[in-house]
Amino acid sequence: MSKGRVFSGVQPTGNLHLGNYLGAIKNWVGLQQDHETIYCIVDLHAITVPQQPQLLKKATQEVAACLIASGIDTNNSILFNQSQVSQHAELAWLFNCVARLGWLNRMTQFKEKAGKNRENATVGLYAYPTLMAADILAYKATHVPVGDDQKQHLELTRDIATAFNSMFGEEFFPLPEPVIQKTAARIMSLRDGSSKMSKSDDSDFTRINLNDEDDLIAQKIKKAKTDPEPLPETVEELENRPEARNLVGIYAALTNQSDAEVLVEFSGQGFGKFKPILAESLIGSISPIRTEMNKLLADTNHLDNVLSEGSKRAAVIAEPILRACKNVMGFVQSTS
Repeated sequence: MSKGRVFSGVQPTGNLHLGNYLGAIKNWVGLQQDHETIYCIVDLHAITVPQQPQLLKKATQEVAACLIASGIDTNNSILFNQSQVSQHAELAWLFNCVARLGWLNRMTQFKEKAGKNRENATVGLYAYPTLMAADILAYKATHVPVGDDQKQHLELTRDIATAFNSMFGEEFFPLPEPVIQKTAARIMSLRDGSSKMSKSDDSDFTRINLNDEDDLIAQKIKKAKTDPEPLPETVEELENRPEARNLVGIYAALTNQSDAEVLVEFSGQGFGKFKPILAESLIGSISPIRTEMNKLLADTNHLDNVLSEGSKRAAVIAEPILRACKNVMGFVQSTS
């Protein structure tokens, strides 16, 4: 039945938005149908930058609630938070002794996040791509859903797996393949079609949050930046119209269509007609997620138990892989 083992992770940032849902979570839900799926809230990655402990815990619970409300079935998929499965951190250290400095020096995300204050960045921020490799290879995952910003890290994971296999003379780790969505949903800001939708934007009107009420969603779409031209007939005509392209892309992703199919339906129409239809589609998708999220967050003990059970299921897979890995490397281990 399964086409492979999928692993993917999401940071516990809280307040997940439409970009997270259409860019990743919706795809995760679909992958459950014919893959063995393991989904992780990567709280160890989160602490590569300073975190307030209570907010980290709250954000982890919020993300868990959002994933379940969006359709992640915890009876079939494994859902857990990373820090509860110690094999991730232990395997990451082993990979620190396989990965090369030159490989990590090429990682563009570290350069972007550290910025001019590079000397003050934590070792964790620099080395977290090896932890990401451990996240994936602790389960010998064969497939990893990735966006543009993570392709480089998956390549590093493949490099580490290749180097490990070469160093110890056997094909121990698989080389995981990227899972690219057929229609990659890259959701941009509602106020600037050239910038990704982000929680860090000062204005809440740049994004649709998954906990937004229906009236607020409609208001945000109504105020979304557009241009005075009607929707064109072809995708090529959207090339220099980033805000129009963004709204068309959102509707396409929500309705499982291509941008071209959306334009066949709406070409020649103005945004005064298109925006209310888009808002209605958004509300239809987000309202049930929001309702279920709120229900789940009313009982955080239940959420914590779900993550705990998920971590036990994850460890059942990861522990024998780690033991076998350590055996290949020559470590003396307990036989009990």
